[in-house]
Amino acid sequence: MILSGYFRKPEMPLTQKLGQVSWGLVVLVTLIACVGFVMLYSAGNGNINPWASRQMMRFGPALVLMIGLALVDVRVWLRYAYVIYLVVLILLVGVEFFGTVGMGARRWINLGVTNVQPSELMKVALVIVLARYFHALPDEAVGRPRCLLWPIALTFVPAALVLRQPDLGTAIMLVMIGGIVFFMAGVRLWKFAVVIGTGLGAIPIAWQFLKPYQKQRILTFLDPESDPLGSGYHILQAKIAAGSGGLTGKGFLKGSQAHLNFLPEKQTDFIWTMMAEEFGLAGGLGLLVLYGLVLAYGFFIALRCHNQFGRLVAMGINAGFFLYIFINIAMVTGLIPVVGVPLPLISYGGTSMLTLMIGFGILLSVHVHRDVTIGRVEEGIGPN
Repeated sequence: MILSGYFRKPEMPLTQKLGQVSWGLVVLVTLIACVGFVMLYSAGNGNINPWASRQMMRFGPALVLMIGLALVDVRVWLRYAYVIYLVVLILLVGVEFFGTVGMGARRWINLGVTNVQPSELMKVALVIVLARYFHALPDEAVGRPRCLLWPIALTFVPAALVLRQPDLGTAIMLVMIGGIVFFMAGVRLWKFAVVIGTGLGAIPIAWQFLKPYQKQRILTFLDPESDPLGSGYHILQAKIAAGSGGLTGKGFLKGSQAHLNFLPEKQTDFIWTMMAEEFGLAGGLGLLVLYGLVLAYGFFIALRCHNQFGRLVAMGINAGFFLYIFINIAMVTGLIPVVGVPLPLISYGGTSMLTLMIGFGILLSVHVHRDVTIGRVEEGIGPN
């Protein structure tokens, strides 16, 4: 697609771009990742292997990638938004036929060099493509229902593919991220009310299509004590671990629930409860403060951006990061059913870290190029 006024300003020199990078955000991201290394060292019972060493080896190249992406002109993301989305969507479809099964789900695809989880990458691709669409859409057209059909399809098609893997948590995240971009683009609240009402009305039908283990997770959430040694074991042990830490915790490497292997998935989904056991409420809240600072950076980057595309991308990436945090901690504390969402930059995992660092790189790119003027799509190309 051809963009009017696409290169209206000359490219900034590399040294100037490096000076414009929000290094405070880079430091915060690195600090949170270091907290993750410490907790993975603890999860390995005081051993850097197998999780902490691998996570550190992944973080180094991912950090370089993040800074490299920050230097990419934000208009490049605009130009190739649909290409990026299409590539990730093809990978999602490929999971259906060539995906690798792990932990009872088909979520990964082997690219030869490594296994990749396309559903994680879609969280960033969806933000970029929706921002691209709404940037091109005239303000008065945002309220037209027919102009929302295409972005709705862009959101729900990958969500449906992810749900088939099955990965209910990521599918919900995709829909919520899409909904936040819709809201930031100016879609009226009553339209959200219609969609939510329709969704609530469809719950009895959707229940029939859930996998048995997904139904059991919801029933366990409503009454975890009904099966304390079976489906309710995870959440009950997580609550015991988090509660036993008290205000200041039992001490590093002294968490009995984690180190006696009562706490399941301590290196991934339930790592925050291990932190709460060892460092107490103070440690858990300290991590939340660091997360809050990152979210504040993202919010102010969006506010300072002078183009609609950059604002929507920044808010979408920031919203995705918030949902990671909220869903994981709400899940491990029993506020919502267990859906398998990692704690960002803390939980062990390659694709989730890569996705987050790509997202932060694009967020930094929005900040570096915040004063760039981006024109609308030329007449006849964009939606009317």
